[in-house]
Formats: sequence, C-alpha cells, structure tokens
Amino acid sequence: MCGIAGLWVFGGADGMRLARQAGGMIDRLAHRGPDDRGVWQDDAAGIALANRRLAIIDLSPLGHQPMISADGRVTVAFNGEIYNYQDLRRQLTGEGVAFRGHSDTEVLVEAIARWGADRALAACNGMFGLAVWLADERRLLLVRDRLGEKPLYWSISNGVLYFASELKAIRAELGYHAVPDEAALADYFRHGFIPAPRTAFTGVHQLPPGTCLSVSAQGGVETRAYWSVTDAARRALAEPLIHDDDEILRLTRDLLTDAVRRRMVSDVPLGVFLSGGIDSALVAALMQGQSATAIRSFTIGFDQAEFDESAAAEATARALGTDHHTLRVGAADTRDLVPHLAGMYDEPFADASSIPTALLCHLARRQGRVTVALSGDGGDEAFAGYSRHVWADSVHRWRQRPRWVRQGLAALDATLPDSWIDGAAHLLKPGLRQPADKVGKFLGAVAAADEDQAYVAMLGMRADTILRPDLALAAAAPVALPEGGDPALRLQVRDLARYLPDGVLVKVDRASMAAGLEARAPLLDPRVVEWGLRLPPRQRVRDGRGKWLLRRLLADHVPAGVVVAPKTGFGAPLGTWLRGPLRDWAATLLDTAADDGLIQAPVATALWRDHLSGRHDHAGRLWTVLSYLSWKATVA
Repeated sequence: MCGIAGLWVFGGADGMRLARQAGGMIDRLAHRGPDDRGVWQDDAAGIALANRRLAIIDLSPLGHQPMISADGRVTVAFNGEIYNYQDLRRQLTGEGVAFRGHSDTEVLVEAIARWGADRALAACNGMFGLAVWLADERRLLLVRDRLGEKPLYWSISNGVLYFASELKAIRAELGYHAVPDEAALADYFRHGFIPAPRTAFTGVHQLPPGTCLSVSAQGGVETRAYWSVTDAARRALAEPLIHDDDEILRLTRDLLTDAVRRRMVSDVPLGVFLSGGIDSALVAALMQGQSATAIRSFTIGFDQAEFDESAAAEATARALGTDHHTLRVGAADTRDLVPHLAGMYDEPFADASSIPTALLCHLARRQGRVTVALSGDGGDEAFAGYSRHVWADSVHRWRQRPRWVRQGLAALDATLPDSWIDGAAHLLKPGLRQPADKVGKFLGAVAAADEDQAYVAMLGMRADTILRPDLALAAAAPVALPEGGDPALRLQVRDLARYLPDGVLVKVDRASMAAGLEARAPLLDPRVVEWGLRLPPRQRVRDGRGKWLLRRLLADHVPAGVVVAPKTGFGAPLGTWLRGPLRDWAATLLDTAADDGLIQAPVATALWRDHLSGRHDHAGRLWTVLSYLSWKATVA
C-alpha cells in the first residue's frame, strides 16, 4: 500500500524541476507510505513519477518504487495490492521472466512489459491506483481498480498533467487555480459525497473505478472502462446462478475462503476489524479458520448503548477464539479528531462513521501493532444487506400508484414535524432509531420523479433543502443500469457504482492511510461481487432480511444468538456529541454560514436550534453542513 503522485510537462522539462515538484507532491502524502520514498524522472520526456511506500510484500530494497521493468520499457508507480500475484508470477516464470525480488509490484511491472497493459490488467485481482509509463510509446496510463478501493486524481493545467492518490498533492501545485466547483458541491448535499469523476475543484478529476486513462505526449487524453458494475450486472442477468440452498452455500463458502486466504498474504502483522455485524464476523471466522494462531481483532465501543456494538463483537471474538482488542471512545477522542477530518478527506464528506473508522484504524496500527487489517466492507452491496434492498419491492410497488397519491403522501410527511412522527412511531415500536428519517426516505423514494431520484432519496441525506434555492442539483450523471433485474438488484448496482466507491471506500482509504494502515476487503474481490449479483432474489433477501446467504454461512462458525447487534452502519452517537463535546466547534462553524453563498444560513440555524432543544435529532443534516463548512475553512 502506498501513495503515488507525479507530473508530466508536455515537451520536456528541467530534471531538477521535475524532481523537486514530484518530490514535493509525494511528501504531502507521507502518511500513506512511511517506510520508503522514491522519485523517478525522464528529463527528455518531461515526466516524473513518485511513490511513498507502506511496505507489505517484500520489505527489502527490491520492493522500492517507482519500479522499472527488466527491459527498461515500463516504469510503474503503484498504490495497492495484487492478490493473485503469486499465480501470475508462476505463469510469467514459465514464460521465461526472471524476477529479482518477490513483491507484487515487480510481478505487475513485468506482466505489463510481457503481456501489455490490457492483458495484465485483465489478469490482476487486486486493489490499485497506478501510473504506468510506456517509454517506447511515450504514453502514460493512469488506472484504477474495478471497485474503486484505491483513489486516483488528475488534472491538466497550463500544459502540465498532475496526478496523485489524494487531492491535497494536486491542489498544492495548482494553487489559486484550484477553484471550488459549485455544481459538485451542490451534489454533495444530495449524496453526502461528491460522485466521480467530479471533485470539489473545477478542472480536477477523480478517475472512476475500472477505468484506464491514456495520455499521449501531445496532451491528448482518452478514457476507457475496462470493467464496470453495469456490465457485470448484465452478465449476471444473462447467466444467473441456479443452485439449491445447500449447493449455493458450499460454492460461496469456497469462494469466500479463497478471497480471504489471498488477502492474508503479508510480510507484516495483520488483523481484522470486528463489529457486531454479519460481514466482519464472517471474514474473521474465515481468517481464524486458516490461521494456526489467534488472529488479532479490533472494535470500537461507545457509552451510548444503541450505537455500541462492542459487546456483540466481544462475544463473536470469544466464539471464534481471536485475540480481541476494544477501544472505548470518549469525548476527548472525538473532540481531538474532528477538526482534522477536513484535511484528511480533502473534500466535504458527510459520513459521520468516518470518526469511529479513523479511531479504529489508529487503534489497530498503534496499539494492536498490525499494518494490515481485513474488513467486511462490500457485503451489503454485493449480497443486498441495506434496508433499502429489503424495501425495494415495496417502493417499486408504491411507485406504480398514481403520481398524485405518491406526491400527496410525501407532502404530508413534509408538513408534519419530525417530532410528531418520532412520537407516533415510538408508541408503536419503542426504541426505534430516527423513525421520522426512515419515513422520509421511504416516502421520498415513492414520490421521486424517476428511479435515480428515488435512489438518492433512499440514501436519506435530506440536506438539499439547506442549499440556495436556485442551485441546480442534477450534477451527477445517472448510474447506467442493465435492462431488467429485480428492484433490489438495481439498487445494488447503484450502490456498487456510486455509494460504495465514492462513500464507503473513500472513508476507509483516508482513515486507514492516515494511520499508516492497509485495509483489505475480501468481500470486494471482483469474483465475489459478480457472484453476489448472479444470486436469485430469494438467496439475497429472505424473510424480510438481507444478506440471507452470508447469515447462513456465519451460522456454521458461531453459536446461534452470538451475532445479535442490530445493524448500525458503524454509526456513532453524533447527536449526543453535537450537544456535548462538539457543541462549541459546531457553533463556531455555523456562525460562518451567514457569509456562505451556497447554503441558507437561516435553515441551518433552525435545524441547530431544534437539535439542541432535543425535539428531533438532526445530526445527519447538521453534519453535512458542518463537514462542508469545515472543509471550506481549509481552502479559504
């Protein structure tokens, strides 16, 4: 795992300038790779590649990057892991390739030199953002992995191409030319993140997952997708899995076991993030089943019971026999971390679970002394685990009703105070978390004008009302969907194409890299994702619950009743924190809203007062505003 950066001055440049600029860019990403630093340049071509290395495979100098192929034709700066590199190495060795070290980077660079970039990429099972310089062609390739686990940004300004693993390295080079993109920021208020290929800055782009960007010496840019979720879904619909429950359980167990095994290959200590939920417990179980010693597992605990999964995680750890560690998060931890999140993410980012994620990564790296941690990320998207997947059929049926009926229900919801809906719901089901928000999501999806807007409603941000009324909101292009498919599958495709790479994986990458930790997600093995999409509806959602298949698999590893924590989405007691340890920080930021040209300060202030009164928990919408204002303060 690493950070990469670089630049290409079309037409050539002074070598000292290239080395200085590339070095300055990569040094801003030192947190991503504390173990080694490398800069390579070709003065005549005007290109420089740079790398900061977190050494995982082959800790020797033979793993140093940027790395040049034995024939000198290919140079690579690589961020990520190739999980099937041992298979590829054996194949290349059989074709006569001689290796100097045993890193996956060397396998990658020699595969590109031997087979060409297209064949090499198709053969790689991994997560990566990489830059490939093809000397003979005088062409640069920028490539991102299939699901978007690793980031890659780029920009062309004044005849220079810049690229980096994080925006901060590019923004510093662009200086005052890095102007905030109002349309992208407006879309942030819809999604809680900025969808690729946009970023928070005009002229700076994020490479979408599964994409290769080819740049010529004349500055010509061509983009092509070498893999997409939409195409994977089309293949799934053309070739669905048709197996009885016992057979599908056996086949899936074998596939997941292999995906976990490949992600346990490491020359440094590794562990697992363990919540009280299904996905991480299953990953931990499959890890422990392939380890001769107790694996190290890590979780976060909160004082607020409805957010605390630590007891369930500890029960799972005891059942599996892991060496378990729990970090109790206090007010001081939160207060110290939150002001630094804007700098960590480089863009407004509204997922408050970034707080416990960052703290958990710090725990695993510093106290647990592991450099690699496996996670359960991807299970919800690949196997239909979100509540919206369970609602999908109901939303679809309601959307067939006359539009006036659907809009009338949504209008009624908008007129009723959230506190009334909360009170009525709690009479029917005490302890239900934020029922007004759940009702709003459902009715917003039912009333939406089209399927894309229905999906945005189900994400539940409900923050676009804070924006300036004249601001256009349809900034992000709709996700391409295959023809056909059940309603839950169509939501899964949207989640895999947008919510996962631009939300979940951004959160995990920045939080883990800030701690100098590599996070690996076996459930995001492309084979696993495509397998999940091929499952028939009944083997994804059954008896009113998602992830039926993963639940059944986990039952083989832990006693019944051990994993009992309700799904929280790795939530945090944000509402309580905003009334307590984060109150002064939030109030100070909200005071700056009056001078902002994007949001309506009176609306934000009204939400803040209502939240402080305790009438309704507006933490989600307030966090969206606060994350934006905190980010804006860093770019002012």
